Amino acid sequence: MKNILQYLFDHHVLSRAEAKTILMEIAQNKFNDTEVTAFISVFLMRNISLSELEGFQEALLQLAIPVDLGTRDLVDIVGTGGDGKNTFNISTLASFIVAGAGQKVAKHGNYGVSSTSGSSNVLEQLGYVFKNNQEDLKKDLDLANICFIHAPLFHPALKTVAPLRKNLGLRTFFNILGPLVNPARPDFSMIGVYNSEIARIYQYLLQKQKEKFMLVHALDGYDEISLTEDTKIFSEQGEEIYTAEDLQFKTIEAEAIFGGETKEAAAEIFKQILLGRGSEEQNAVVLANAAMALKNTGKYGSYSHCLELAKESLFSGKANQCLELLVNN
Repeated sequence: MKNILQYLFDHHVLSRAEAKTILMEIAQNKFNDTEVTAFISVFLMRNISLSELEGFQEALLQLAIPVDLGTRDLVDIVGTGGDGKNTFNISTLASFIVAGAGQKVAKHGNYGVSSTSGSSNVLEQLGYVFKNNQEDLKKDLDLANICFIHAPLFHPALKTVAPLRKNLGLRTFFNILGPLVNPARPDFSMIGVYNSEIARIYQYLLQKQKEKFMLVHALDGYDEISLTEDTKIFSEQGEEIYTAEDLQFKTIEAEAIFGGETKEAAAEIFKQILLGRGSEEQNAVVLANAAMALKNTGKYGSYSHCLELAKESLFSGKANQCLELLVNN
């Protein structure tokens, strides 16, 4: 590891093969905590390169416990996290709205590292027991139209570095990897990214790997459609900027989507929104994200039609029913 660190400190980048090998070795506990922390810290000082991202992704997917849900006609709405904005769990809420609209969802998530409450935290607070095998996930998907893949149970490599990430409490390259390594391999991932440089690297990678992709970046630094500022969307068709008005909502203030100071507060906000008791601004943000995720599949027509489907899912109680079925299964 000393040679690798010196190489990186001399401003070199790893090849795809080197990155893959090193991450495989980290997962096998070949290095001590100090060495791994130093390695992770390199990527706090500069952006990850395309070759490094490819190599790390390949390693994590190779090491992952495979998940075959019988279909890849699945949506995932997932952000890199680490935007430091501490919003409520927008992508997870949008996932339940998509499920309530009739589209199957394989949500990939983890505990929050740099925020109060990640998707795993909020679902755990609401009583969900994580499943560790594809049979149970498939049952959830069949019953509730959504399953939740808790990353540490399916990614041994992530479990290995979890304590280090928690101690650092900072955004690391593992945040960037998370959305790219859903073991169910959904066809329709809507990935939120916190800055435009990372969006560009993702774009290069996904153009090589997928026929269809969608990256979402709010221009004021959120890794989702925040409606606090214009949103840039990258897809296989190019790039487009959407105002809040384009998405049929008003621009909102950042305070309106604050996620609470504690995990309990975050779970309560989540529950109230899903019960249809959210504020106008809270509802607007989750509906915009859900509608765009539905549109990304290409199966539900225009954004306006997708927004109507999302509203019907939320306000009819179908989205909340998906949560209740998931938690009680």
